[in-house]
Amino acid sequence: MSPTGPAASDFPALSAQGHVTFLGAGPGDPGLLTLRAVEALASADVLVAEPEVLGVVRCHARAGVSTPELAIVDAQSTAAGVPVLRDAVNLVMEAAKGGRRVVRAVSGDPGLDGNAGAEMLACATAGIPFEVVPGVANVVGVPAYAGVPLRDAQGADVRFVDARTASDRCWTEVGSSDATAVVSTTLDAVASAAGELVSAGRKPDTPLTVTVAGTTTRQRTWTATLGTIAQVLKQAKILPSPDGHQPVIAVVGERSAAAQRDQLAWFESKPLFGWKVLVPRTKEQAASLSDQLRSYGAVPHEVPTIAVEPPRTPQQMERAVKGLVTGRYEWIAFTSVNAVKAVREKFEEYGLDARAFAGIKVAAVGEQTATALVDFGVKPDLVPSGEQSAAGLLEDWPPYDPVFDPIDRVFLPRADIATETLVAGLIELGWEVDDVTAYRTVRASPPPADTREAIKGGGFDAVLFTSSSTVRNLVGIAGKPHNVTVIACIGPATAKTAEEHGLRVDVLSPEPSVHKLAEALAEFGERRREAAKEAGDPVTRPSERRPGARRRRTTT
Repeated sequence: MSPTGPAASDFPALSAQGHVTFLGAGPGDPGLLTLRAVEALASADVLVAEPEVLGVVRCHARAGVSTPELAIVDAQSTAAGVPVLRDAVNLVMEAAKGGRRVVRAVSGDPGLDGNAGAEMLACATAGIPFEVVPGVANVVGVPAYAGVPLRDAQGADVRFVDARTASDRCWTEVGSSDATAVVSTTLDAVASAAGELVSAGRKPDTPLTVTVAGTTTRQRTWTATLGTIAQVLKQAKILPSPDGHQPVIAVVGERSAAAQRDQLAWFESKPLFGWKVLVPRTKEQAASLSDQLRSYGAVPHEVPTIAVEPPRTPQQMERAVKGLVTGRYEWIAFTSVNAVKAVREKFEEYGLDARAFAGIKVAAVGEQTATALVDFGVKPDLVPSGEQSAAGLLEDWPPYDPVFDPIDRVFLPRADIATETLVAGLIELGWEVDDVTAYRTVRASPPPADTREAIKGGGFDAVLFTSSSTVRNLVGIAGKPHNVTVIACIGPATAKTAEEHGLRVDVLSPEPSVHKLAEALAEFGERRREAAKEAGDPVTRPSERRPGARRRRTTT
C-alpha cells in the first residue's frame, strides 16, 4: 500500500469496471521512477505505454502483463516527429471496462507532458475510477541533469513554453520578460524558437542551453546564446541531420550561462559518461558490476562468454550431496556463484533445503559467493579477510586438528576447469578433499551479428576482462576488439592472455576484484577527460577517436 494512502487498485473488488493509473515515467532515466509508480506497475494487468518509455516501465511489471501496441497515425505530425497515439483512449477504456487494472504510462509527468488529460476525462465520463501518479516532468528533470538550475536565491520567474503549440501572445509575454524560459521543442526547431524570443524582445546575447536525450547516457548539451545557437549547432555538425526531429529542452536565461554550467554539469561530467562498456559475463554475474558502471555514467552491454552445464556424469555429485546429509564432511567450500547454484539445484532435486547444512562449516571464496549463499539461507562461516581468491581463502583456512575437528574431510564442488590451488592447499593443511565436478563451463554461443560487428569495428569504448578464459572465449566467439577500444584486465595473468591475443592492455586492476577493475576504468576515464580539458580539446569517447594514437597501460 502506498504511504500516501490506499489507491483504488488496492481494492479491485470495489469496481467492476477495473481501474486506471495514469503514470509519469519521467524524462528517460529509469532511476527517476517513483516508488508509487513501481507499486502500480507491479499490480497492472494491462500496460499501455508510449514507445519511448516502454523500456523504462516494462521491467517493473509482473510477468504476463499485457502490453498492447499503440498505433501511430496522423501523417503530418509523424513527418514533423510528433507522433499522435490514436488508440490510447480506446485501449485504456476497453481494458478497464473489462475489469482489469490498467497502467497508462507517459513520458515525463501526466499533467504536464503529453495529452493524458483527455484520457482522464474519458475515464471520468465513463465512471471508471482512476488515479494519477506524478512523474518527474521533462522540463524539470532535463535541466537538472544538464546542470542548469531554474531558480536561485533571487527567485526569478520560470516560464514553460511548448514551441509546437505556443501562440504569438505566448512568445510576446515570455520574450518581454526576464523570466527563465524552459522551451520544449525539437533539435531542428531550436533556432526558430530562439528567433521568436529575440523578435519578442529578448537580447540576442541571452545565454541558452539545448539538451537532447536528457537524463539518459545519450544526453548531450550545447551552450550558446539566442543569437548564436544556429551557428553553434551547424559548426558542431549537429544540423542539418535526419535526427533533427529529436525532442530537446532549451533553457533561456542567465542561469544557463556557460561559466555556471561548467561547474554544475554533474551528469555529463561523470568519468565514463556515455561509454559503451562490454562486460563479458552473464546478466546474473554482471548485475552488480553493471550497476557500478552505470554509476560512473557508462552503458554496460553484457555478453556471456561461457555457458554453464551439468557434469557429464552426475553420480559423483549425487554421492557428495548425500554425504552432506549423512555427516561425511566437516567443511564445504564454495568457489563461485555457479557452485552455489549447482548444489542448490541438487538439493531441490532431493527435496532438501538450507537446513541440510546444519553442523557443517561453510566457506565462500568472496563476497559475491557469500551473497549467493545468504540468498539460499546459509550464512558462511569463512570468507577471506584479504584477497578474494582461492589463495586468500587458504590464508584464513584453519589447519586440520584431530582434537577439535571430528571429521577431516572437505567437500569442494567446483567447475571442471578449476585450478588445483585450493585442493593442494587444503591437503597441505591436513584435510582430505572430495574434489567434485559440480558443473561444466563451455564456450557460449556467439552474440548477435550487430554486437560482433561493434566489437570488431570499434563500437565499444571499453571491454572488461575478468579472467583469461573471458579473453579467449570472447575472441573465439566474437573476434578481437578494435584497437580504439580500451582494454581493462583484472590481473597480470589476464593481461598476459590479452596481450598474447594481440590486445594492448590500457588498465590493470590493482586487486583481483571486478569492482576494483571497474573503479580503475573509471579513474582512467577521469584522467582522460581531464587531459582533454587541459589541452582545450573536446571530451570524446574512445569509440569517437581516430585510430592510430598509441596509449600506455595505466595501473591504479
